[in-house]
Amino acid sequence: MTFLHLVAGAGGMYCGSCLQGNTLARALRDLGEDVLLLPMYTPLRTDEEDISLDRVAFGGINVYLQQQSALFRHTPWLFDRLLNSPRLRRWATRNASSAQPEQLGRLTVSMLRGKEGRQSKELEKLVRWLKEEIRPDLIHLNNLLLAGVARELTRQLDVPVVCTLSGEDIFLEKLPQPYRDQAREILIERCADLAALVAMNGYYADVMAEYLCVNREKIDVIRPGLNLDGIEPTRSPQPESDTRVIGYLARVCHEKGLHQLVEALTLLVDDPALPAVRLLAAGYLGDADRPYLDTVARQLAERGMSERFEYVGELDRTEKIAFLQSLDVMSVPTVYRESKGLSILEAWANGVPTVLPAHGTFPELTEQTGGGLLCEPGNPTSLAESLKRILVDPALATKHTTAAQATVHREFNAQRMAQETLQLYDRVCGHRQVRRVRPDAP
Repeated sequence: MTFLHLVAGAGGMYCGSCLQGNTLARALRDLGEDVLLLPMYTPLRTDEEDISLDRVAFGGINVYLQQQSALFRHTPWLFDRLLNSPRLRRWATRNASSAQPEQLGRLTVSMLRGKEGRQSKELEKLVRWLKEEIRPDLIHLNNLLLAGVARELTRQLDVPVVCTLSGEDIFLEKLPQPYRDQAREILIERCADLAALVAMNGYYADVMAEYLCVNREKIDVIRPGLNLDGIEPTRSPQPESDTRVIGYLARVCHEKGLHQLVEALTLLVDDPALPAVRLLAAGYLGDADRPYLDTVARQLAERGMSERFEYVGELDRTEKIAFLQSLDVMSVPTVYRESKGLSILEAWANGVPTVLPAHGTFPELTEQTGGGLLCEPGNPTSLAESLKRILVDPALATKHTTAAQATVHREFNAQRMAQETLQLYDRVCGHRQVRRVRPDAP
């Protein structure tokens, strides 16, 4: 059988959903399955071997132009191919992360409408290519915002389409009205076009069952899996140091909560019970978020604490592993309710305990792994107190490190994820719809 994965590219940014989609497709191949990974909008950017095809469906420039002007909805396909050239894509996506959800309402609704949307020509191209060259037996979408293609793919190719849920409600709730409600209503309808829905944890399965008016038992939970190549199952002893290092690994933006971690740092630096403390931050920084980082750095400078903080930039896989293994504790105190927590799993896989806000999937993951402590969301004082507990008590840190590292290597690996996904594929190949219930209120 041939399985086609459609994964939305993130315009040159490291994206958790892209990374996870690539890891899953690679793990399925390692099990001997015929898997093709096709990027949508832009090519993928991964920190491991990229196994995606050297083509892009729904090229981002064409999608945008077709949204803006009816002229581009009728241009020849050859012309569209020129607009999808790698050079033009690189130029157009340099600042892709600056395209905020608030600006994307009309485009989101149009894409979700599928054949009835303004990008119907792109859907026609995809269907023809799949019919003539690929002929997949099952299609897997890595994001519910791609669900607008499901109905036509199922009808024209007679294959089931499954979809992974990946934080879509957070994006959708930022859309301005009336597009927010329109998008949600369309998604509720589009769920009937899907053979199965997949969530990465029980928390998000519960949230999206309510959000999409879908019966909860129709959402399978398949925990994420990491590529653990090059990561030892037990952490090597770290050299003695007079400085304790707190780490942050995520996109540098307000939503991920770096400012809260900086505020906690200011509460820790003068604590006589602690040795010297530093904060190292790593992750993607888009142009739109540079003023945010500048503000954080300026606040630290005003307090005479510039030497306590360093932004080390984006990291490739080797650099990321080395970064994580240099930390004494990690925290990503998100403002929103996290739906995946992949960087947290990576910290645990590398033997790093964590302090996380008690919301979203973090309580569930922490309970499953024993990987660290929880703090009150949005409270830097609570965050600082929990960080201090880890930093002053080596035995407590080791307890959390040992438990989480063993659990992640055993239960959150890519091979286990691929095997459970194959079981889902086997089950849904004879089904076509996710049964849904109507909302009690708009």
